Amino acid sequence: MANPRLVIVHRRTELQELLDRHATRGQAEFFLRTRGRDIQDVQGRHDRITVALETVRAAVPAEWRHAEVERTDLSRFLLTAEDIVAVVGQDGLVANAAKYLNGQPVIGIDPEPGANPGVLVRHTPNGAAKLLREAALAGPERLNSQELATVTARLDDGQELSALNEIFVGHASHQSARYQLTTPDGRTERQSSSGLIISTGTGATGWCASIALERGGRALPAPADPRLAWFVREAWPSPITGASLTEGVLEAVETLRITVASDLLVVFGDGMESDRLTASWGQEITVRLGERPLRLVV
Repeated sequence: MANPRLVIVHRRTELQELLDRHATRGQAEFFLRTRGRDIQDVQGRHDRITVALETVRAAVPAEWRHAEVERTDLSRFLLTAEDIVAVVGQDGLVANAAKYLNGQPVIGIDPEPGANPGVLVRHTPNGAAKLLREAALAGPERLNSQELATVTARLDDGQELSALNEIFVGHASHQSARYQLTTPDGRTERQSSSGLIISTGTGATGWCASIALERGGRALPAPADPRLAWFVREAWPSPITGASLTEGVLEAVETLRITVASDLLVVFGDGMESDRLTASWGQEITVRLGERPLRLVV
C-alpha cells in the first residue's frame, strides 16, 4: 500500500482577494475604510489562517506525501483512496469539499477557534498536528471518524450532484417553480412554490432549521442518521396546484421525485449556486440519501 498523502484544502483569505482586486495594500486599505472597516482586522484573520496552515504543513509525517489545493480548484483536483484530507477554514469549506470525496477521512481544522461554530471544523491546528503524529505511529487507519450522511440528487439523464448539508430544487432566481411532487408512499401533487429543501442531519442546523422552526419545530435528523428531512417553501394553492404535501422524512431507501413543469429548474447543494444542474420541462429529479457519507475525523 502506498504511503498516505495529506491533502490540505484551504481558500484564499480576504486579504489575498483584496490585494488581487486592488493591487496594493494602500488601495485595499482605502477601499475598506470607505466601508467603515479596518484593514488590521482583515490582516489579523489572514495571519491566523497563515499560522494554522504552517502548523499543519510542519506536522506532515516525513514519510507521507502531501499536496495543497484551493477551494476553487477542488473540482479539477484528483483525489486518491490513500489520501487524508485536512480542511483548514470555516465549517462551510468542509461541506464544499465533501462532494468531491469518496470515503477519504477528513480532519476539519478551525484556524480561528471561537469565530466558527465548529460543527465540522472540530480541531485546533495544534490538535490536528497531534492527530497526524499519532497517525504516523499507529497508522492512518486508526484515525477515529464519524460517518455523516449526505444527500444526492439525480436527473433522468444521468447527471448527479451530492451535498453534505442540503440540496435545493427550484427556480434559479427563487421565484415560483412549477413541478409535480411524488412522495415515497406514492402520493402526488402538482405544486407552485419557491422551491424544495432536502436536508441531512448536518444541514439541519442551518437553512433547514429555520424552516422547521416556522413549521412548529419538527424533529430533524442527527448528522449521522441515515435519514433526510424535506420541506417545500411557500407552496401556493390554486385551482391547479396544491399545498398539502409540504414536508416529510426520507428513510435510507426512500426517494422523493420531482417532475419539472417549468421551462427550467436548478439543483444545487450547500449554497453553491454556481455549481448546479439544470432540468427542463418533463425531466425527473430524484433525491435520496447519498451513498458516500463523509468520514469526519473526531
